[in-house]
Amino acid sequence: MHYKVIAFFVVSFAFTSFHVPDAQQPGKVSRIGCLLPNASSDPITQSRLEGFRKGLRDLGYNEGKNIAIEYRFAGGKLDQLPRLAEELVHLKVDVIVTGGNEAIRASKKATSTIPIVMAFSGDPVGTGFVASLARPGGNITGLTSISQELVGKRFEILKEVVPQVSHVAMLWNPENPLPGSTAKEIEDTAKTLRVTYRILEVREPSDFESAFSTIRKEGARALVVLPGGFMTTHRKRIVELTAKNRIPAVYGNSRFVEAGGLMSYGAARLEDFPRAAYYVDRILKGSKPADLPVEQPTKFELVINLKTAKQIGLTIPPNVLARADKIIK
Repeated sequence: MHYKVIAFFVVSFAFTSFHVPDAQQPGKVSRIGCLLPNASSDPITQSRLEGFRKGLRDLGYNEGKNIAIEYRFAGGKLDQLPRLAEELVHLKVDVIVTGGNEAIRASKKATSTIPIVMAFSGDPVGTGFVASLARPGGNITGLTSISQELVGKRFEILKEVVPQVSHVAMLWNPENPLPGSTAKEIEDTAKTLRVTYRILEVREPSDFESAFSTIRKEGARALVVLPGGFMTTHRKRIVELTAKNRIPAVYGNSRFVEAGGLMSYGAARLEDFPRAAYYVDRILKGSKPADLPVEQPTKFELVINLKTAKQIGLTIPPNVLARADKIIK
């Protein structure tokens, strides 16, 4: 597992894990709420749930025996997340497992008492989900991909691939607010690279066409897609439009590249949902989310799709190819 835990709290956590007065009682069936942004039929969702259930089984939990899982899927309609989160709260589940800033925010708004486990999140400190990675301090803990903190690095890689670019467009869904630190990193990186940029808001799927129309009119020659569940949900549409407009683009995770996108840089795709099962286990045995440090990745990967590069008439520099962890041909 390529995640690290803030070392200072390892000792204290070890002591508290031995004393669990509120631990799950034998014979008790715990209820787990699982809130996911996509449809249940989505391959990403299926993979995540399969990993989560396996993680639970490895820890001695069996659905229908000592745990019951209440599933809620937004089907890509992120405006449904608050209602679905409220449903889980009304069911009085023992813990809510979710992922993505939009779903985490909906869960946080729905309850301040039921423990929430983040299977993945962009910047939980910057977005206010937790007080710190070492000591979350509230009812939320779990894992972070620190995706928003890597926007500047993606910007730099894009400039390496398209050195002549002077104006870059960025796609952003406002439902996934940019922390001040990320906004500053974008600004500082743009100054260092001597490029201008414009962030285009995309609130609905219908907004993509107008966003790319603006990109064409303003002459942006490269694109950075800012992270968030909305963008991942609509990755196929984004990839189609970048190909149609022959625009080099960089993304926050490899799912875009697998869908035909040019390249991505971010945390290596790990077993985040099986790891979320570990947090569920600790919470059901009495640990408080406030005392369970948020884990962050230590391994990152650059993924490049050479087939896409050829289609848009782009040659990837050898020094960038040499650093790629995965190349799709």
